[in-house]
Amino acid sequence: MVVDARFDKLSTVRSTIATGLAPVYWLGNAPYEFTDWAAGLFENKQDLQAENEDLRARLLILERRALKYAALASENNELRRLMNSSEVLDDRVIVGEVVGVSPDPFSHEIIVNKGRRDGLSPGQAILDAHGLMGQVVQSSQITSRVLLVSDSSHAVPVEVVRNGLRAILLGTGNTDALDLVHVPDTADIREGDLLVSSGLGGRFPRGYPVAEVSRISKEPGEPFVSIQATPKAQLNQSRLVLVVFPPEGASSTEAESAANVGEENAQGGQD
Repeated sequence: MVVDARFDKLSTVRSTIATGLAPVYWLGNAPYEFTDWAAGLFENKQDLQAENEDLRARLLILERRALKYAALASENNELRRLMNSSEVLDDRVIVGEVVGVSPDPFSHEIIVNKGRRDGLSPGQAILDAHGLMGQVVQSSQITSRVLLVSDSSHAVPVEVVRNGLRAILLGTGNTDALDLVHVPDTADIREGDLLVSSGLGGRFPRGYPVAEVSRISKEPGEPFVSIQATPKAQLNQSRLVLVVFPPEGASSTEAESAANVGEENAQGGQD
């Protein structure tokens, strides 16, 4: 345990064990898959037609939004080129599925069915349809372990959408609450403010929703305010997730450097 904690010499052993445990995760997920399959056998034609119409309507709405976003993305990328910016607006993603949850009550981790064969590596951001869920901390050949933003050891550099105020968002060990730390009592922040990833440190892409400010309390004489936020991602409910890849133009050296900076920032936030 000491060798693994201090020198990280057993990562290959952990990866091999995780690969061997993949069938266990799938076996644990089998009852849900079987129930879903069995329920589908008893759906009548009318229900399927109604669902089809609903899906077509949603598809049209999403296609319209996609056209709108494509135009905005094109315009934004053109502005970035004019400003000699090397940032890329859109990130490459793949879809994964949650196949397991950590049994440790003090560790907020999930297992997804994507691994090194899919290009995953530690440090990659994980999203659901609502916001940032966490980051990959260990990957085997066919599965990966993801640390959620609610874990007490997790930290995310964020900014307030309304005014750009930057701070660090820490996990509390509660999936419904996060702490925004080191915010001066004079800062312009309000309940309901949306917090997005700031991109500082290079670990998390910029602009993804992370949380919403839910409670602000000020103690007389204290230099900082106590701020609690609610995660935007459905940490206990989402089954499908998005794995975010760095821009294709970024070299592996740059990605590794960014990951190291991100870890230092997270540690600094916890301190």
